[in-house]
Amino acid sequence: MACDKYNSRKLLTRLIAGIRVTCALGGSVIGYRPEAMRNLQKQILKLVAGAWLLTLPAPAVEMPPIKTVFVILMENYGWSSIHAGTNAPFINDVLLPQAAHCEQYYPISNFAASLLSYLWLEAGTTFGLTTYDTNCYSPPTIWHVSETNHLTSQLNRAGVSWRAYQECIGSSVVPLADNGCYVVRHDPFVYFDDVTGTNDPTCAYGIAHIRPYSELGRDLANNTVAQYNFITPGQCSNMHESCPPLTNNILQGDTWLSTQIPMIMSSSAYTNNGAIFITWDDCGGPSAPIGMIVLSPLVRASGYVSYARYDHSSTLRTMQDVFGVGPYLGGAATATNLSELFINSTPPYPPAGLRLGITQPTGDSLQLTVTGVDTNRPLILLASSNLATWTTVGMNVATGAILTLVVTNGPSKPPAPWFYRVAQPSP
Repeated sequence: MACDKYNSRKLLTRLIAGIRVTCALGGSVIGYRPEAMRNLQKQILKLVAGAWLLTLPAPAVEMPPIKTVFVILMENYGWSSIHAGTNAPFINDVLLPQAAHCEQYYPISNFAASLLSYLWLEAGTTFGLTTYDTNCYSPPTIWHVSETNHLTSQLNRAGVSWRAYQECIGSSVVPLADNGCYVVRHDPFVYFDDVTGTNDPTCAYGIAHIRPYSELGRDLANNTVAQYNFITPGQCSNMHESCPPLTNNILQGDTWLSTQIPMIMSSSAYTNNGAIFITWDDCGGPSAPIGMIVLSPLVRASGYVSYARYDHSSTLRTMQDVFGVGPYLGGAATATNLSELFINSTPPYPPAGLRLGITQPTGDSLQLTVTGVDTNRPLILLASSNLATWTTVGMNVATGAILTLVVTNGPSKPPAPWFYRVAQPSP
């Protein structure tokens, strides 16, 4: 049966009666174990209200008319540490209900050195640097690039204004070295010779475009922010370091966001079709999902959740598409933009006949049989204990119209009631 607003009363009646339901949910179907009835009444309203939000992306479409972009880069935590923990109340309780966010947004490869991710967001490449290269920790006076085709150079040539706001820097020189809570490897722009005049601290172009973060409030009030704004919080604000008085990396970053995001959202630059992109450089270890939270008057729906796979190439392509600059840089050339998170993107619908059946053959092992599968496209298995937060627990490429999956103990050991959901990206 379809989980939509027209038959939600029937769905609710069947669930309360204890009848197992398999229903279409955007680009997926969902089923649940019979023992999951406990607390179901509390969750069903979330299911009915959000049924048409939990979808996979439609084919890429043009970005909506975003006029001003703010990119905020946090540090070193996977999404599970942020979303599943208790140290980010502002993110989880205030931002996510009004934002669109990604559950499967990844750093590039297994990057564990910050500079690599920062360079990628600017140029779609690391220019040969790898995680274990000592130059990942070098200032631009030691390692820098002469490449003149990167995002901000494209913006500049197209007449699109840009500015980087960095905490803990001065206003009279290009910041080419660490200083207090400012870490130069978190400022990708100073590694490009065309920004710094090849490591000239007095370069007028670099000084004009790399500004102290303390100036952002003034620029917002005067409506003089650039069209593209890249924000790097200091080491105590971006979750990188544990600092007093909180001495809790995640809570420090969450607290910083709680004071800064409202300032941006109250500005005309934001309310007049602006967009804030909050993400993390990497997860501090092996590749796992990191956060991507988007706030905008143009966001597709408050609380919208994407389960499609994206990465930093997607963000770079999004910026190029928003401002209409090119050619696509490095990894952006083959990436999908984040248009799914905004209005004017068409929700996909599940493949005709896609059905999920669940049995419990032995002990805690569940056998899930998926029929009506579109072959040769990924089939994603997700699990949830509350119908609100979904975790990918498996991915297979379907080679036939029927696929059998076996889950042992779910994402954690029983007796937690687990809901299961399968999805396929739209072609």
